[in-house]
Amino acid sequence: MNQQTIDRIRKFTEDRDWDQYHSPENLAKSIVIEAAELLECFQWSDEEYDLQHVKEELADVLVYSRNLLDRLGLDEDEIVNMKMEQNEKKYPVEKAKGSSAKYDQL
Repeated sequence: MNQQTIDRIRKFTEDRDWDQYHSPENLAKSIVIEAAELLECFQWSDEEYDLQHVKEELADVLVYSRNLLDRLGLDEDEIVNMKMEQNEKKYPVEKAKGSSAKYDQL
C-alpha cells in the first residue's frame, strides 16, 4: 500500500474521531466481519460474482487491517516477510509443489 493511501485511511479515521473505537479487539472483529462479507460474494458460485462488490469488501478488509497495523505499531512488510519465512520452512518447494496438503501432512 503506498503512503498516499495510508495517509488517506488515517485522515478518514482521524477526521471522524474513530480512533476511540479502534481497539485491537474491535479491529480484529471488523476484519473477520468484512472477510465474511467478502466470502459471501462467492457463496453460490465461484464463477459468477460481482467484481465491484468483491473489490469493496476486500478494500474493507485492507482498511481495517491497516488500522490494526497502526494501532499495534506494526510494519506490514516486516510481518509479511516474517510469515513468508515461516511458510517457506513449513512448505519447502520440493515437498509442497502442486500439493494442497497442510505442512504436517507433507
